[in-house]
Amino acid sequence: MTLWSGRVEGSLAPGVQEFLKPDDADLLPYDCEGTLLHARRLQAAGVLTEEELAEVERKLREIRESGIGDLANLEDVHSALEQALGPVGRKVHAGRSRNDQVVTAFRLYVTDACAEGRTEIETFAGVLLDRAEAEAETVMPGYTHLQRAQPVTLGHHLLAWVEMLDRDRDRFRLAAEHAAPVPLGAGALAGSTLPLPPPPRPASNSLDAVADRDFALDYLYAVASLFSHLSRMGEEVCLWATAEFGFAKLPEHAATGSSMMPQKLNPDVAELVRGKAGTALGRLAGLLATVKGLPLAYNLDLQEDKPPVFAARRDTRLALAALSTLVAGLELDRERMTAAAADPLLLATDAAEDLVRTGTPFRDAHEQVAGQVRAGAFGSERSAAESVAARGAPGPGEVRAALAAARERFS
Repeated sequence: MTLWSGRVEGSLAPGVQEFLKPDDADLLPYDCEGTLLHARRLQAAGVLTEEELAEVERKLREIRESGIGDLANLEDVHSALEQALGPVGRKVHAGRSRNDQVVTAFRLYVTDACAEGRTEIETFAGVLLDRAEAEAETVMPGYTHLQRAQPVTLGHHLLAWVEMLDRDRDRFRLAAEHAAPVPLGAGALAGSTLPLPPPPRPASNSLDAVADRDFALDYLYAVASLFSHLSRMGEEVCLWATAEFGFAKLPEHAATGSSMMPQKLNPDVAELVRGKAGTALGRLAGLLATVKGLPLAYNLDLQEDKPPVFAARRDTRLALAALSTLVAGLELDRERMTAAAADPLLLATDAAEDLVRTGTPFRDAHEQVAGQVRAGAFGSERSAAESVAARGAPGPGEVRAALAAARERFS
C-alpha cells in the first residue's frame, strides 16, 4: 500500500520499488511527534473528533514504545505509520503532504541530533578539563611546523582542544535553531484549503518550507567541523604515542594489537577518528552537490538528505565516546615531556626578548640569537618552567584560571 496508489494502477516493478525505497526508519519517533501535532490541528479544524484524536494519541504512544515491526515490505516509514494507526489513519493525512510531513520529522530529528551532539561534546570536554587540571604544571614543548618552538604546559595544550570543542558546540546550537521552524501547513508546496490552525513556529514560505535543507547542511557542517578538530587531536595522540615522541602510552582497553607483530599497540581510535573526518567532509559536500541545482519546490533528489545525516549522528556519538575513553586512559610520561622541553633552543625567543628589554631593536636581537644558534653557541640559564611562567598565558596559574572559566562555560 502506497500513499499515492490511487493515481497509479497496479504495482511498481520490483527493481523500481527497491530503488525508490528510502532509508528512513530512524525517522519513526519523529514522524510520530509530527503526526501528533498535525492530528491536533485536524481536531481543531473539525476534521477529527475528540475521540478520534484520543485514539491517534494512544496508538502513537504504542508505536513509539513498540515500533511498527518489519518495514521491509512497506513503501516508507510514513506509509507504515498511517497503516499502523488503523482506520483513523486514513483521516490523518488530510491537509498535509509527505513533502511537509517528511521535512517536519527530519527537522525534529536534526534538532534532537544537535542536542545529543552538544551533550557528547560536553562529556568529552569534561574529560579534557580533568586532564588539563592535573597537568597544569607539566611542561612540554610547544610546536609549530611540527618543530619544537617554545615551552608550554600540557594543561595549556589540552585547553586548546577544549576551545575547539566549545566552538563546535555552538555550531550545533545554531544548527538546532535553524531546524526549529515547522513546515506543517505547507502541504505539497502551496498549503491546503482546510481551515487548519498554524503550527508552532510556522515556516515563512510554503515553497521554501518543503524544499529547504539548509538545516541539514548546517548540521553536517557542524559535524564536519567537529571531526576536523577531533582529527587534529587524534593526530597528536598518534604522535605522542610513538617511540620517537614517547609522551604517552595508549591504554590497552582503547587500543589494538597487530595480527603479525606481537609487540605492537596501535592507536586505532585516534586513527579512525582521523579517517572519519574525511567521511564527514564528504557527506557535507555530497548534500551540497545534491541541492545545488534543484528547482522549487520538492524533488525526490531530497530523499538523499537523510542517510548522510543519520550516519553523521552515529559517527559523532561513537567517536566522542571512544575518544573520551582513550584520552581518560592515556598514561603520560611527564619526565619525557620535561626532558624534551629542556632543549635550550626552545628559549631562543626568550633570549631575543631579553635583549629587547635592554634596548636592542628586535630585528637586531633576532639576528644576534640566530647567529648563536647557527654557530652552536646558544645556551640559556632559564629553565623551561621559568620560561612558561615568564610568558604568562601558558603558565600554571593562568591555566587554572582558564580551566575555571571553561568549566563555567561547560557547566
